[in-house]
Amino acid sequence: MSQAVTNKIKKSITELVGRTPLLQLVNYEKQNQLEAELIVKLEYFNPVNSVKDRIAKSMIEDAEAKGLLKKGDTIVETTSGNTGIGVAAIAAAKGYKFRVYIQDNVSIERTKVIRAFGGEVIPFSEVPALAKAMEETDGDFVEAINVLKNEVLSKEENILFLNQLENEANPRIHKETTGPEIWEDTDGQIDIFVAAVGTGGTISGVGEFLKNKNPNIQIVAVEPGLNSIATPENPDIPEITGVHRFSDVEEKRVPANVNKNVIDEFISVETYEANEAARAVAKSDGILVGTSSGAAIWAATQLAKRPENKGKRIIAVLPDTGLRYLSTDLFE
Repeated sequence: MSQAVTNKIKKSITELVGRTPLLQLVNYEKQNQLEAELIVKLEYFNPVNSVKDRIAKSMIEDAEAKGLLKKGDTIVETTSGNTGIGVAAIAAAKGYKFRVYIQDNVSIERTKVIRAFGGEVIPFSEVPALAKAMEETDGDFVEAINVLKNEVLSKEENILFLNQLENEANPRIHKETTGPEIWEDTDGQIDIFVAAVGTGGTISGVGEFLKNKNPNIQIVAVEPGLNSIATPENPDIPEITGVHRFSDVEEKRVPANVNKNVIDEFISVETYEANEAARAVAKSDGILVGTSSGAAIWAATQLAKRPENKGKRIIAVLPDTGLRYLSTDLFE
């Protein structure tokens, strides 16, 4: 067998992360009479079907390089789903145990997939300190994670808390891979970049890279609308999983990895608008994506409709697959 053939055979799923394709939503553009190019980066082409595969690999390999991880250790993370899935898969491939503290009310697919990879799943509500923090701060997950780190995990040994909110390997991998991929695949022809904000890693890392290449590129962050944020009075409001509002909150509630200096504009999207956009592209262009992707598409559509953006190229990151939402009413 020739060496050329065997070199194409991968030895680990870590080798499959990244290099996701760009797709122009040609049919969606026509249906919405858009006069700007709307191009999406399909992150569900990553091995475990989301953009978070990138940071899972990055944070674990960064910890290995720093000597913070050894065989037998347990990797710990908090998540609304996709980071937990990515870390569970990479941890399994590398032989580490994994435990995740997951936000309540996420789709059941997320929990099932993490367990399939051998991960231990603990809902926030089952940890008294976490539940109390979420209740007292109206759901501030930044404070909840501080409580987890300082009051729960600090008492344990042989664990590594990745902490995607503060881990510099999160935005760095997007600066090193996601941003350059977009730049190379468009030959630098990009006017506006759009991404939903969860931990801030994607928009901060890609934003920094693109701004360094061309300061005139607009970086637009997508956040939930005010009517799509659950409150103690209305806990059952449908939210956009993994997407958080940072434009008008106290700085202490903004994750360290959110670099507001590279963000030119915040666009608010309500959950029903995100759902409508996700349903529309499934039927127009045959791509099945989740609510956070729908939010990015909806925001990009509003940008494309502005007269000043006629003829411009808009790139939106679509974080994950719609297969993670089949138990929800997204496609009902």
